[in-house]
Amino acid sequence: MNSVFSAFDEQCMDYALGLAEKAQLAGEVPVGAVLALNGEILSEGFNQSIQQADPTAHAEIITLRLAAKKIGNYRLLHSVLYTSLEPCCMCAGAIIHARVQRVVCATRDPRAGAGGSVFNLLNSDQLNHHIEMESGLFAEKSHRLLQNFFQIRRRRAR
Repeated sequence: MNSVFSAFDEQCMDYALGLAEKAQLAGEVPVGAVLALNGEILSEGFNQSIQQADPTAHAEIITLRLAAKKIGNYRLLHSVLYTSLEPCCMCAGAIIHARVQRVVCATRDPRAGAGGSVFNLLNSDQLNHHIEMESGLFAEKSHRLLQNFFQIRRRRAR
């Protein structure tokens, strides 16, 4: 593990991974997210696209919406978003518009990641807001969760 991560980072990511497990138990892709502000957890979420029949009900979007309502402002300045999987383009766009300062993801998404794996929206030169992006915190645990989920899903589809 990289020493860049603090004990609070570890606590938040562990919490996000617990939310990812909750998503998996609900039959959703196991992704969880937590938003922290001033050293405190402000909001949380996990994937609920299937349950809510809503393609935007990703863990990150749910977490951002709850945080914005809680503080009464769509700008989440100085906040840190912890997510068990690198954000997709939709989530990266919302993160940018919310003005999140930093994103910490457990594992990269080589198929749809928008934090540098496939696209780099979080640090695009074409945009006026850039987000600190760090990955690798509990990457193996997140990767295993996702891998197991999709292996089971593929077996059921046969």
